[in-house]
Amino acid sequence: MTQKTLLITGCSSGIGYDAAHGMRARGWRVFASCRKAEDCDRLRAEGFESPLIDYQDEATITSGLTEVLEMTGGTLDALFNNGAYACPGAVEDLPTGALREIFEANVFGWHELTRQLIPVMRAQGHGRIVQNSSVLGLVIAPWRAAYSSTKYAIEGLTDTLRVEMRGTGIEVVLIEPGPVTSKIRVNAIPHFERWIDWENSPRVEDYRAQLRKRLYEKTGKDTFELPPSAVTRKLVHALESNRPRPRYYVTTPTYFMGALRRVLPTRALDWVLSKG
Repeated sequence: MTQKTLLITGCSSGIGYDAAHGMRARGWRVFASCRKAEDCDRLRAEGFESPLIDYQDEATITSGLTEVLEMTGGTLDALFNNGAYACPGAVEDLPTGALREIFEANVFGWHELTRQLIPVMRAQGHGRIVQNSSVLGLVIAPWRAAYSSTKYAIEGLTDTLRVEMRGTGIEVVLIEPGPVTSKIRVNAIPHFERWIDWENSPRVEDYRAQLRKRLYEKTGKDTFELPPSAVTRKLVHALESNRPRPRYYVTTPTYFMGALRRVLPTRALDWVLSKG
């Protein structure tokens, strides 16, 4: 049998790193991309083919995908869009420039890579496009408007693409994790410090009592937090099932919030979400 090929983005740590190892262990030829050259070098030392793809740099999206296709002879069975970051802060304190940057990384870069790959999958008559969304693509949470709005956008793009790809042999799937062990909180600190003028915010005391404690203090795992391997298990089904589901929930909060969104009136759901 021909070895199946898979491109995963955001493989330097967390979900992407675990997915790369997990899918390689299942016999896939994994292209484990990162946005920094030093991370690509580290993954190459672990035996991966690791193209440089930075979602905020369209040239690397094109060159990274070209590199992959040159190594596969022009085909690719699957893509797992995964790389993303967070920029926490209240909406009233969130500069538009911060939103532009996070959408470039978390939405526009995903769209560009996907759009460049679709002609390849159309030509070969099959493919899987898996998007790593979030429980924050289903419901919001205070302080997380920037990240949540990008995931809402990914949900809309992916749902539309899934319907449009019917009959092409290209399956489009969403994975929606909740709390999963990763570096996303630590990686959010530089973006928070760059963009959020919290000391001059009318919510300065809320920042001190809530958000800054969460960002800077080690409090252990979140309630219901699962390891990245929980996402990889869903990815296996999304990639290998003959009939993948449109959505895969991961973690108890995702199942719970997905249910609440369906049954609660908006004001009641707002009250639940306001409790953090």
